[in-house]
Amino acid sequence: MSLLLDDITLTYPDGDGRLTALDRVRLEVPAGTVTAVVGPSGSGKSSLLAVAATLITPDSGRVCVDGTPTGELSAAERAVLRRRSIGIVFQQPNLLPSLTAAEQLEVMARLDGRRAAAGRARELLAAVGLADQAHRRPHQLSGGQRQRVNIARALMNDPSVLLVDEPTSALDHERGAAVLDLLTRLTRDRGTATVLVTHDRTHLEEADAVREMRDGRLTTPAG
Repeated sequence: MSLLLDDITLTYPDGDGRLTALDRVRLEVPAGTVTAVVGPSGSGKSSLLAVAATLITPDSGRVCVDGTPTGELSAAERAVLRRRSIGIVFQQPNLLPSLTAAEQLEVMARLDGRRAAAGRARELLAAVGLADQAHRRPHQLSGGQRQRVNIARALMNDPSVLLVDEPTSALDHERGAAVLDLLTRLTRDRGTATVLVTHDRTHLEEADAVREMRDGRLTTPAG
């Protein structure tokens, strides 16, 4: 299980010209590792995640998930790939208010036509330390607990690739550190290729690699 972005260029219309969001980016993330991508707002981090998630097709370059070049897939095939092979942890959990923590996960499996979702949901909630909160709805959970449900939900269909967007932005220092520790452990345990996008450099000690995005270019920070 791995993720490869090879020589990716992405541009957007900008008046009479084009604005370059990603400039010949290469990123390889092996299975069972975490790569943190840091950089200021507007540097291209969100565009990087969107391309990796196959939500946006780049102008040029190659995206491969587990060796499968996604550019050769139809839109319908890419949608299936996203459901089955790519988990996305959004910056805001966006949990459905009427569903319990367990039901938030179960609905992901049902969208993909999978049965026996309840047992898988309980397993993942236990893995993120919420076995005793499975029956609670979002308003009954703390911010850190909601983010843990968000992470468990992204893992529900056993993805190869996990894409994480600013998971600590709404959390204090202690809860943020706990969430990143959790993501690192789950990456190792489940063998995902994890990309963690963040502007916060204070919790990156356990990342296997740190890359810096600036003006659409991806580099390795000095030191």
